[in-house]
Amino acid sequence: MNSPPSPGLSGAPDPLPIADYALLGDCQSAALVGKSGSIDWLCWPRFDSPACFAALLGTSEHGRWLIAPDLPIRATTRAYRPETMVLETLFTTDQGTVVLIDFMVPGGSSVVRIVEGRTGTVPMTCELVLRFDYGATIPWVTRLAAGDGLHAVAGPDQVVLQADTPMHGEGMTSVARFTARPGARVRFVLTHAAAHAAQPVPPDADAALAEVEAFWRDWSSRGTYRGPWRAMVERSLLTLKALSHTETGGIIAAPTTSLPEWPGGERNWDYRFCWLRDASLTLRALMRAGHREEATAWGGWLRRVIAGAPAQMHTLYGLAGERAFGERTIPWLPGYGGARPVRVGNGAADQLQLDIFGELMEALFQEARTGLFPPGQSWPLQVALIEHLETVWHRPDEGIWEVRGGQQLFTFSKVMAWVAVDRALHGAAAFGLPAPLERWRALRSTIHDDVLRHGFNRAKGCFTQVYGGDALDASLLLLPLVGFLPAHDPRITDTVAAIERELMVDGLVLRYRSADGLPNGEGVFLACSFWFVDNLILQGRKADAHAMFSRLVALANDVGLMAEEYDPINHRMLGNFPQAFSHLALVNTALNLESRAR
Repeated sequence: MNSPPSPGLSGAPDPLPIADYALLGDCQSAALVGKSGSIDWLCWPRFDSPACFAALLGTSEHGRWLIAPDLPIRATTRAYRPETMVLETLFTTDQGTVVLIDFMVPGGSSVVRIVEGRTGTVPMTCELVLRFDYGATIPWVTRLAAGDGLHAVAGPDQVVLQADTPMHGEGMTSVARFTARPGARVRFVLTHAAAHAAQPVPPDADAALAEVEAFWRDWSSRGTYRGPWRAMVERSLLTLKALSHTETGGIIAAPTTSLPEWPGGERNWDYRFCWLRDASLTLRALMRAGHREEATAWGGWLRRVIAGAPAQMHTLYGLAGERAFGERTIPWLPGYGGARPVRVGNGAADQLQLDIFGELMEALFQEARTGLFPPGQSWPLQVALIEHLETVWHRPDEGIWEVRGGQQLFTFSKVMAWVAVDRALHGAAAFGLPAPLERWRALRSTIHDDVLRHGFNRAKGCFTQVYGGDALDASLLLLPLVGFLPAHDPRITDTVAAIERELMVDGLVLRYRSADGLPNGEGVFLACSFWFVDNLILQGRKADAHAMFSRLVALANDVGLMAEEYDPINHRMLGNFPQAFSHLALVNTALNLESRAR
């Protein structure tokens, strides 16, 4: 077994940069595989299940699966096969070249890894360290009765490894050493099942490769975007599909937990859940890009989870609409680069975030307008949402960024309360649905006037983060995008200019600054930077919009993936990865650029 990496922050090992990882997905769960050839993160059987490979947040002793040359590597290049989630990593050594083909099997709870020799003869190592429950539990491992392979079981989990080459134990690691030769393949298939179920039978690796390629290419062929950024849009859409759950239609924010917003920091959150805030962005991106089936599934998930008393609505839910999950820490994991605590669950679920009413009503209106769902069927629920909003819109809340420093009167939250009422009125008019129109019109006007009176700082000449405040917030970039005021209204153009002056770092946008004016322990927020491009488009600044968009898409890693945030000083990705919010914003902005170019 290899020696552990050298200590980094807080005595933890130096981790691979976030950008060195690629995503494998099967529309039920996901894995992250590094340029090193090591799968350092995998949760089974769902995105939000405990990890069986957790080296991403610890060391190799917390679980990983390494397949790589057993000699120095001169160069590593990788790419997804076109229009698929099948990853190829090419290792170049002094003795030859070898490619590692990695993918997950949709609906099969299997990871397939195929080593294919290209040139020369290359000695290879496979090291499998299975640790269930986020690295805490060492399974009981036995050999398969027939063939080369292993069976591991502990608690509720079992896995079977089928291999083309013998495995043996070295300490608590299962190891294989073999040679890659030109044109020859060595296959490994790892399959999960519940411990009480029958022992799973791994699929044939070569047949699975052909089937998985066909699955992803068929899905990609349904996309309608043909613009100049087709490769990035297609990769973003594939990523969103990989982050979706086939059975429920839910789309998680990211497949990871606790990747820090700043190196060594404490802002480490679990993003393996579905946020209501993403509803309208997701529907818009999927529908405009031609993926109606996924949009329909997401809309179905959305309507199911918000059913019930509006006062009990949460900001985020589990994949199947679960509401009861708390936030806890995993003390035995040292964290990515020493960033503690490592968190499981997300306490923001119970926060009051008034903006979600606007995003929800926008999504439901889009559903009806595009014919995804009959408008009348969800109307009683929408009426109940507005009736509840009438009683709470004026309250302080935690806001779009889920701050944990107490509730405030956030300007954006009030704007989105206006959006909720506005979309309800448009829905009633467009589809002839019964509604207290006069009362709703009066409420819409009251909220609009309230925002203009208290959210706009006349001395500063722009909208501000909170009522009566001076600080800016990048969420204000959404005001013209949701139709609160026209893009050319001086109050909007001056707000955009103020954000450009005060929240930009190296041409990219922060969410906000702390009270002392410094970046608040995080990098620039990529979705906010795309929103800035959207404003440039609306203002007719086409050259600036194209230049900034090109800069943003260039921040993606070598396989087209983006994290939540970016450190423009040290040029590295930050936060959970890959981040659906960033990819959603990329798709919508690309489509906005294309529509304005026509």
